[in-house]
Amino acid sequence: MSDLATTIRQLVAGNRILANEGIVDAMGHISARHPDNPKRYLLSWARSPGLVEAEDIMEFELDGTPVKDNGKPIYIERPIHGAIYEARPEVMSVIHNHCYEILPFAITRTPMRPAVHNARRIGENVPVWEIRDKFGDTDLLVTTMDQGRDLASVLRANKAALMRGHGCAVTGLTIPDAVQTAISMKINARAILQGMQLGEICYLTPGEINAKQAGAASLKGFDRSWDYLCRKAGIAP
Repeated sequence: MSDLATTIRQLVAGNRILANEGIVDAMGHISARHPDNPKRYLLSWARSPGLVEAEDIMEFELDGTPVKDNGKPIYIERPIHGAIYEARPEVMSVIHNHCYEILPFAITRTPMRPAVHNARRIGENVPVWEIRDKFGDTDLLVTTMDQGRDLASVLRANKAALMRGHGCAVTGLTIPDAVQTAISMKINARAILQGMQLGEICYLTPGEINAKQAGAASLKGFDRSWDYLCRKAGIAP
């Protein structure tokens, strides 16, 4: 199987998993940098993620222009993906979602910080992008490259950024990396929200966040989480 075919297969799996895990519903999207051309990316036409098939995947320039316009509707928030790929050459996958558990952190001053061990991957800081700072009152959607680039400038080298009143953008060095980070953010958010009902949250320390990964998860080629998520979503790993 070619690199492109493998990437498309993983991208379809990513869409299905995100839908199955409640990260996306009818809205939200995941993309992948083109394996043969880093100045392009792959993204479905504007379908609900849980319905995406291999033939739905389209190819886009970084500015969001479709390489081949097939006449189907396309996601209007493509600039989130293109601007992040443009700014972060190491990023190979981008997710935009409005996960319900994340939203409280996007509408309050309470920061998203790792509190449980599987959220170490989000890093010490999840910045919040405020679209009003540069663009005033909008519908909060990221529909221009200027807006996407401003979001990317706040994301910087972080794994994810919250979007005030909207949702978040998540990055990954691979498609599975981005998907598992998005899931970890949901788990972490839910744990914090439930924990606050009992008392003060004990967040992870910087040392705990940056500690060397131990155990089977550190073994090359070993990824039982991805296998599990694929099977759970009803697709082959």
